[in-house]
Amino acid sequence: MSGLPGENESAVGDGQKHWIMSILVEDVEMLQVDQPHFQHVLQIVSALEAVVLRSFGPNGGQVLFTKDTGEAIVTRSGTRILTALRLKHPLARMVVDCVWKHSRATGDGSKNFILLLASLLRMFQTALQTTTAWRLAYELREFGMMKLDEIICLGVLPYGFCAKLENDPLDTHYLCVKKLLTPFFQTRLGQTHCDMISHLTCEFLMRSRVANNHPSSGLHFVYTNFPALHTTVSGVPVTCSRLIEGQVIHSDFAVHFPQTDKQPVKAVVFTQHVQPKLLGEGDILTVGFEDQAFKKKSIVEFTAWSEKSLQLVFASLQSFGVSVLLSAVKQSAAFLALAAQAEMCVVECVSEDELSLFARLSRTAPVLDCCAIEAVNVATLTFCCPLTLGVQRYVHVAFPHSEQDVVVNLSSLVICGSGKEQTDQYASAFQDSIRMLLTTYEPRGTTTLSDERTCLLTDEKTESASSSAPDLQQHVLDSCCVVPAGGAFEILLSRALLQHGDKYPVSRLLSDALLSVSRHICTQTSGRFSPAQAKVLTQCDGFSSKAVMSGSSLESVSCKHILLQSVLWCATSLLRVDKILYTHVVLNTDSQKSAGDSWDDTG
Repeated sequence: MSGLPGENESAVGDGQKHWIMSILVEDVEMLQVDQPHFQHVLQIVSALEAVVLRSFGPNGGQVLFTKDTGEAIVTRSGTRILTALRLKHPLARMVVDCVWKHSRATGDGSKNFILLLASLLRMFQTALQTTTAWRLAYELREFGMMKLDEIICLGVLPYGFCAKLENDPLDTHYLCVKKLLTPFFQTRLGQTHCDMISHLTCEFLMRSRVANNHPSSGLHFVYTNFPALHTTVSGVPVTCSRLIEGQVIHSDFAVHFPQTDKQPVKAVVFTQHVQPKLLGEGDILTVGFEDQAFKKKSIVEFTAWSEKSLQLVFASLQSFGVSVLLSAVKQSAAFLALAAQAEMCVVECVSEDELSLFARLSRTAPVLDCCAIEAVNVATLTFCCPLTLGVQRYVHVAFPHSEQDVVVNLSSLVICGSGKEQTDQYASAFQDSIRMLLTTYEPRGTTTLSDERTCLLTDEKTESASSSAPDLQQHVLDSCCVVPAGGAFEILLSRALLQHGDKYPVSRLLSDALLSVSRHICTQTSGRFSPAQAKVLTQCDGFSSKAVMSGSSLESVSCKHILLQSVLWCATSLLRVDKILYTHVVLNTDSQKSAGDSWDDTG
């Protein structure tokens, strides 16, 4: 049971608590009711912190897991590590669920999430000696909703660089994206192949830009169509990963003729069976009819009619010069025989994602009525040929370039790895990196600072920035601000919290927690915290567009901002837990909680 009193509500009274505890659920046996102590909560989160701390930072190590089947998994991904743990305590599963949701939304920050949460809970130990957990949770939520955005605008954004895609030259944009990707892949995959993978991702995104549209549309296009835009190849070194022009369809030819390899070809997409079926699923066959018109009808006549209809479809295809047929389903033997007779290539069981991408790139539509094939259903391809990647055979197609191209220069990403598990991790890292870039560059709208916020501009630094405060607010909402990686955001925000958060006692607690996280980051690079802290502040003071061209790695303020909000929400939820009800649920599909359900409303 959890809850937080809002403006017009109070904490749950004793009588209401008693009523809630008296609820009886059918097929559920009450086993134990536990009232968690804060120290117990801290121990749980500290245990999770000890697990991810081993792989934290660019110099972190790999974590080895062994499945029941004997299969070994080696990974540095924080989300993968945490979700692989067998956690019995409900609060531990609740925290991991929060981490998983945050990582799925932003693509990054799972290890920082646990480290910051653990540090914040440690800071709460002293505060809980003078206040209650419910009161602290309320203040924490109010601070996150009312004050955090403002302090980031005043204390972090003036030292950042606004890297809007539409304003940057192509070379500056390329370098900025690469410097964002480098620390991401360093902490996710290690430093060995970081530069190669960052360069490959940048090249992939550059080729996938959407023509005549906002630059972030290209990121949306890649992220949405990523399953159809990448191919994994196991048993090959990661250094063999590359880009292939055009689209790779993850099916082999059912019928193939090599003349389509080196000349422009016409292609048509079918989403249903072309030859009518005698019986569909659940249909009942009636051999005779009372109607005189149908008395002489039989199965043989129906088969002859369906084959005649199929021949008419192929005659229509030949009139358009079609030589490649893509199908979402497995077609009949008669269909394949007529295709071979007409020297047409056939690719069956193509996924919905791949057909959707094919239709968008070719600016055509799938055939809905086989008896009425039109020009809008016919796509023009530069070539259509078999492609072997590893031990798998696929179909490789390319589209002719024109001024109406949807994508500037579409290429498919081939991701290689020594084993299937490692290859899947590389593919997941690629997709999460694109999600991280989307979080950085995606527009979010604008608001204005309130009068109360403007009054906080007191010291010399913020007074000079007061006139640009609305612009700073727009920067953080437009999600285009970046700062040097390596603890800069944590150190800047920690300092800003002390300067501007006097009215909120939790601001000092959050400031100390951020310094604790930055200490982990800085000591990995320099071995000592104070010199590294001074170096970071010096870097930020002179940060500009020149720093993007010649400086070190970058990280997104927007991603860090979302991380902070997620951690504050999780910490608030932990503080609000009153009781833990351990129940034994009889195996019943109606009463079981599905695997995809959330922990949002449990406590």
